Amino acid sequence: MQARSALFDLYGDYLRSRGGRAPVAALVRLLAPLGIAAPAVRTAVSRMVRQGWLEPQRVGAGPGYALTPRAVRRLDEAAARIYRTTKLAWNGRFDLIVLDPLPSRPARSRVSANLAFLGYGNIGDRAWVAPRPNDEVDALLAEAGVRFDRFAATHAAGTDGASALVKRAWDLPALAAAYEDFVTRLTPVVTAAPSRGDDEAAYRARFELVHAWRTFLFRDPELPRALLPSPWPGTAAAAFFDKHAARLRPAADRFVNSCLES
Repeated sequence: MQARSALFDLYGDYLRSRGGRAPVAALVRLLAPLGIAAPAVRTAVSRMVRQGWLEPQRVGAGPGYALTPRAVRRLDEAAARIYRTTKLAWNGRFDLIVLDPLPSRPARSRVSANLAFLGYGNIGDRAWVAPRPNDEVDALLAEAGVRFDRFAATHAAGTDGASALVKRAWDLPALAAAYEDFVTRLTPVVTAAPSRGDDEAAYRARFELVHAWRTFLFRDPELPRALLPSPWPGTAAAAFFDKHAARLRPAADRFVNSCLES
């Protein structure tokens, strides 16, 4: 687990609800159970400051770091998708975006990764689709300096055509296999962790669970049920995640509080 990725998880899942800030010493204590050493934590924090995700802030009697408004928006959106707190509907239309040519390979890679995170799939040289519009797209592409055209599109062949389009835009068999693998890999991790008696062990197991689940933000476009195979492994994986994330939460919260209060 990389320190920068773990910090995003830590701030998003635990610190956002506690004011979005923490002393450096607490960050080090909270990532130590995951095998991340203090120098790696400090290096990752510095990098996140340069990228505009964190800002220095005095916390208590010492130095600390707080989320920037940009980070708060991104983490709140991620949390809504992780815990599925928003009911998503589909009106039969796709959000279609056609980009102008991008100037360089790094720019293309950066824009592609951000569009995938927002739930868009690639269907051509510069064409991207999603089952519903995302409000962040305009700002994202404007910041990247990319000109684009945007359409609300329906498939002329109806649901059959839409299903074929989905298979072009996203690798559903690979996504289904990833969900099955998630349950297989995480089952021994979470079942071995007690919900009482060892708060650090519960925190570590829950952190691994959430960290693994969060990767689906970059892979799962949250397609409507009508466009998914049945049965869909993502449904069982979500139930597995919800059960163990809730079971381990109280003990994990106690460990986080103890590290913040030390």
